[in-house]
Amino acid sequence: MKKLFILWILFGFIGGAYSQKITITEQDTNEPIDLVTLTNIKTNLYATTNSRGQADISAFKGLERIEIRSLGYKTLIKSYAELESEAFKISLETSNLSLDEVVISGSRWRQSSDNVPSKIISISTKEVALQNPQTAADLLNVSGKVFVQKSQQGGGSPMIRGFATSRLLYSVDGVRMNTAIFRSGNLQNVINLDPFAIENTEVLFGPGSVIYGSDAIGGVMSFQTLTPQLSLTDKAYITGKANVRYSSANNEKTGHFDVNLGFKKWAFVTSITSWDYDNLRQGSHGPEDYIKDYYVQRQDSTDVVITQEDKLLQIPSAYSQINMMQKIRFQPNEKWDFQYGFHFSETSPYGRYDRHNRVRNGTARYAEWDYGPQIWMMNNLNISYNAKNSVFDEMSLRLAHQWFEESRIDRSLNKTERNTQSEEVSAYSVNLDFKKATGAKNTFFYGIEYVLDDVNSEGELTDISTGVSEVGPARYPQSKWQSLAAYVTDEFKVSDQFTLSAGARYNHILLDAEFDTTFYPFPFTEANLSNGALTGSFGGVYRPDDSWVISANLGTAFRSPNVDDLGKVFDSEPGSVVVPNPDLKPEYAYNADLGIAKVFGDVVKVDITGYYTHLKNALVRRDFKLNGLDSIEYQGELSQVQAIQNAAIAKVYGVQAGVEVKLPKGFGFSTDVNFQKGEEELDNGETSPSRHSAPFFGVSRLNYKANKLSMELNLNYQAKRDFEDLPEEEKEKTEFYALDENGNAFAPSWYTLNFKALYKMTDTFDVSGGIENLTDQRYRPYSSGISGAGRNFILALTAHF
Repeated sequence: MKKLFILWILFGFIGGAYSQKITITEQDTNEPIDLVTLTNIKTNLYATTNSRGQADISAFKGLERIEIRSLGYKTLIKSYAELESEAFKISLETSNLSLDEVVISGSRWRQSSDNVPSKIISISTKEVALQNPQTAADLLNVSGKVFVQKSQQGGGSPMIRGFATSRLLYSVDGVRMNTAIFRSGNLQNVINLDPFAIENTEVLFGPGSVIYGSDAIGGVMSFQTLTPQLSLTDKAYITGKANVRYSSANNEKTGHFDVNLGFKKWAFVTSITSWDYDNLRQGSHGPEDYIKDYYVQRQDSTDVVITQEDKLLQIPSAYSQINMMQKIRFQPNEKWDFQYGFHFSETSPYGRYDRHNRVRNGTARYAEWDYGPQIWMMNNLNISYNAKNSVFDEMSLRLAHQWFEESRIDRSLNKTERNTQSEEVSAYSVNLDFKKATGAKNTFFYGIEYVLDDVNSEGELTDISTGVSEVGPARYPQSKWQSLAAYVTDEFKVSDQFTLSAGARYNHILLDAEFDTTFYPFPFTEANLSNGALTGSFGGVYRPDDSWVISANLGTAFRSPNVDDLGKVFDSEPGSVVVPNPDLKPEYAYNADLGIAKVFGDVVKVDITGYYTHLKNALVRRDFKLNGLDSIEYQGELSQVQAIQNAAIAKVYGVQAGVEVKLPKGFGFSTDVNFQKGEEELDNGETSPSRHSAPFFGVSRLNYKANKLSMELNLNYQAKRDFEDLPEEEKEKTEFYALDENGNAFAPSWYTLNFKALYKMTDTFDVSGGIENLTDQRYRPYSSGISGAGRNFILALTAHF
């Protein structure tokens, strides 16, 4: 286990220079608004307000057009002279019906959503403060447009437009988080991120391979963590917050603290969060099939199956986690900006609850099935340079090193042999991005990228009765995965109402793996892949007037086989074992989507997007032969041999729709619904529903805001999925699902009714909380192996300073 703790000595110096501050507040409450973006397209100037609603706009002096945007507020366009006449104090009018905002996930640069043909949503810090999500996975779920699957409490695997896991890409501060062992099964890595330390979350729907490379087939989730804020005066700028929170359904005890120390040229942000969760209690009303009223405990060298006093507790699901972040910023002048970030996250060991639901011979199959501590560490340096020349107007260099550590521990009931498999990935990445305006209407974005993942995998077998350990089979081969890429995107403003965008990327992937044949008789000892992929996109955004937006986009995306696809050995389900297959090639996606948004009379907003994705050479798990055998003995059981293969064509199509209504006296109503249908080709030529296409789901909200009080009553829901509509690979997983009258697995429909509130008691203290699952429903999101929380009381207190 590798741990790195860095202690920074905070140091700063102050340089005197003229600066002009602007202060931006909310019209109704006169409260300062942070993260307001002020931009001028022609000069590429931008500024962002701090927590006091202030920004330095000295560089904007004399400009005729300054665009002022913030999520949830009406956009303002002012000249510098107008701002000066208003004493550089303006207020923004709240509006949930805005059709434009500043986004970064579409190109890695700040740009108006007016110019981005892809559908992008943002999740604001205000929404996060009201909803109180426990993890970053729950934060994504707040949007109502991302479906989240869970196999245990310590996890969360997003599903977007029928794709999930290694077909989605995670980006943290512009750095690719996906590694060579991101699997096609459910992923838990998103919980490494700290919701308290994230200042903005964006989800780009559809292909993002032109900018982000391999894996960005279904979408991109971009997380921007807290940015160190410089002082706008000669005094040090000190701000921060402290949070404590309790939730009843899992006895959550959470504490968070962050502080920003800013000088004229130096700024520092320190953040630390600690979570502690007990076993999660599910609801009282729902399918009896979701109840497992026992757990296994080792007593006097014997595995004992213990009947629970409270049958609604899901044991084992408890875990704890700690996150730390330190960021340093140095801005010597207006042209250069240096930002360094250190991130560290570690969980306790925790049980994989869905595996503990498995039975054999009428009793628990496993005495242990746990994940070991999940560790993520990142060091990243971002250097930005803003100076117009013949090659670029803006340049950004990102250097990053990430360390991932995870392990799996399992032991069958009444067996003394414990199997431990540990993985370590050291990931290095370099991104060099440029932005160049070649005229008043044309802007180029281009760049290069290099990624190296070094995978180390080990296995250990331990006799728990003697404590003697020996080397065991590893999950993966020792591997190196490399990606080299170059891309270019052109944004052309045909008119003030119409923008075209086109891009292309060439990516080359190299994979070298060495296999250990000590435990498995593989007919090979190494595998080498060298794959090239060319992807492209073409789209446009048309705005007939301020109340209409029509966007269309065509794009391709790809995913090159990684180490998990090519080389893993694991039991996917009882009676099956997945073995390596070195004969793989990339899968390609072809996507089309069309979106229309309309605001009616500044009262109603309707937003509809339809999409279709065709996946060719899809990497799927299929029956296989190893040395001519279709079955081998694995962990004491004769198991069907399977492998990942380019064996299918898949397609996904669907509709995302939303309605927002501004009601009188501070009330509002909104609904977001998602329909998707996925089909995957089987070996026999028939089709099966795709595993990661969620059933119809959505959320409806009734909210109220006035002065210092925000409240929301919302209804989350998911439609039923019958046995015949389940993917073939899901039909045998009876431990996941409820059973119908024929004993077949199916996913019942469900809903939860939830109330949330936030009240600003003073300028310093906020109190927030609510009641989730008011009617105490027992439910499981589709494909999940653990039930959601039953009736859950939340109370949180936040202090701002």
